[in-house]
Amino acid sequence: MTSLSVAAPASTRHPKGLFFLAFTEAWERFSYYGMVALLVLYMVNQILLPGHVEHIAGFATFRSLIEGVFGPKSTQALASQIFGLYAGFVYFTPMLGGLIADRWIGQRNAVVIGAICMSTGHLAMAYDQSFLLALLLLVTGSGFLKGNISAQVGALYPRSDEARRARGFTLFSMAINGGSFFGPLLCGYLAQEFGWHVGFGAASIFMLCGLATYLYGYRYLPARVEKLAVETETLSATDWRIVRALIAVLAISIFQSVAYYQCANVFPVFADAHVQATIGSFHIPIPWYQSLDPFWSIVSVPVLFALWRSQATRGGEPSDLSKIGIGAWIVAAGNLVLVVAMMLSGGERIHPLFGVLYFAGMGIGFLYQWPTLLALVSRTAPSKVNATMMGVAFLSLFIGNNIIGWIGGFYEKMTPIAFWSMHAAIGATGGALILIFGGQINRALSTTSSTAR
Repeated sequence: MTSLSVAAPASTRHPKGLFFLAFTEAWERFSYYGMVALLVLYMVNQILLPGHVEHIAGFATFRSLIEGVFGPKSTQALASQIFGLYAGFVYFTPMLGGLIADRWIGQRNAVVIGAICMSTGHLAMAYDQSFLLALLLLVTGSGFLKGNISAQVGALYPRSDEARRARGFTLFSMAINGGSFFGPLLCGYLAQEFGWHVGFGAASIFMLCGLATYLYGYRYLPARVEKLAVETETLSATDWRIVRALIAVLAISIFQSVAYYQCANVFPVFADAHVQATIGSFHIPIPWYQSLDPFWSIVSVPVLFALWRSQATRGGEPSDLSKIGIGAWIVAAGNLVLVVAMMLSGGERIHPLFGVLYFAGMGIGFLYQWPTLLALVSRTAPSKVNATMMGVAFLSLFIGNNIIGWIGGFYEKMTPIAFWSMHAAIGATGGALILIFGGQINRALSTTSSTAR
């Protein structure tokens, strides 16, 4: 019988390596977000309490260093600061991991080292004594894995095939969102039903699955990512004008990052005390709320793409800067959801629906801001410093997460209404700064330059 199937042209196929990288990243995000969904609650409700905290190796010295810089901390404030430092350094170490891979060990070896470190770190989280070691291993592992696996995705495609590379990164991003969605659901359920250590142990198993997936597809992956020849010419005056404008945008974006990332830090503590724990007879694991952020990101992408296409046909699609500003206002509105909910609660716990709406604001606002910000930097940064500016973009998250750790320490000293109102104001400040300085920044970025992309 004659087959009716027709082989797809080679130019439309994706390399086999893409699927191994995507599934590796999905397992890694599964484990990372599963662990992060538990981390603050674990610190506040167990590991930092008497009977446990004195067993953590090196913690007395570590706490004295933190309090020497930030002042005395309660258990919740200390947990917030530790989370901020951890989440911040997760975005800082990939620069170091990329440097080590480029100069010495290659991307394949770096990813394997990163996966081993993260698997060990998740496992170490299950024991009181190794809590700080676990965080160190996770930060180190993320540094080796996060940037280098993304670099390998790009290296699978020839430089002339930008369209197929873009589609490849889209598939890769879908894997990230999938892992981010399911990780908190399963780890949160296991932690609630069987204990914290089972949840962390599951995260370790997920990361080992990612390592096994990566090693299985090892032969399809580039050992080293080819680099363009380094340009030695100095930046022109126009280039510097563009760089300064991009730094201004990144600085403004920190306001939204602070208003957004509190969803993973203080919100679980807030939900534990102020959100109804049950719907009917079903008890809602608090870590499940962390799955709502990637959920809204997944379901909103096609809606936003359709909206932007419709706006573009009418000549009204917002500019990149306008989208970043809109994202800031949406995140501000998301924080106001919690303010309104507490005002209407009459001192009772608020309905879980308000948590869903809060995360809708976080997820949709993030889509308006962060991917647009990366695209803006990639498109406009001078070619001689394009990769450097992308690294600076991630450093803005390092700064933002450290700030949310510090601000989260004020939660116990404020009412929930005041705390979330403050975050709404922080997000709105980012939107207002785009309105005030957007025209000036746009003029600088639209300057024609032979070295700008």
